[in-house]
Amino acid sequence: MLLTNKNAVIYGAGGAIGGAIARAFAREGAKVFLTGRSLLSVEAVASDILAAGGVAETAQVDALDELAVEKHLSAVVEKAGRIDISLNTISLPQRGVQGIPLVELSPEGFTLPIMTYMKSHFLTTRAAARHMIEKKSGVILTLTATPARIAAPLVGGIAPSWAAIEALTRSLAAEYGRQGVRAICLRSDAIPETTTIAEVYRL
Repeated sequence: MLLTNKNAVIYGAGGAIGGAIARAFAREGAKVFLTGRSLLSVEAVASDILAAGGVAETAQVDALDELAVEKHLSAVVEKAGRIDISLNTISLPQRGVQGIPLVELSPEGFTLPIMTYMKSHFLTTRAAARHMIEKKSGVILTLTATPARIAAPLVGGIAPSWAAIEALTRSLAAEYGRQGVRAICLRSDAIPETTTIAEVYRL
């Protein structure tokens, strides 16, 4: 299996994307540390993984809380020895954020995804990088979508937030690649399990 003896931390693991990735990582042999603001949804994912013979642990962590992120990651390192993979898949309710023409979008609706996604990604990637630098090994994964680079209507502040995540990923790679830390952005296209497409196009 590709991820045998690897430790992966996933933020927003109770969501559609985070849960799917957590299950896939576990199937490949990784020990997954699942976090989210709601333990109920995260524990449901962990139950699936454990039932399939995988290894998973859960914790209630707000990815916008600097101290919570740092404390949890330090606890993972103390217990597991290192962090091999860090991935942030937190999400926001899409109502009032997408599916609205820019000229009709409120300032709050436009800036919410930018502020939320950038702060959480900065906190989680910074914390992971600090631990990975010590081991001179690790992968920081980020996730965006095609509107980060290709024009799309009705996506509001989501597109600039994704573009900013990609820029952050490039900066991490430039600063810490020589120290053994890889930063990789996965740019997806139309993930059907999410509510984004339905909200934008009113399907």
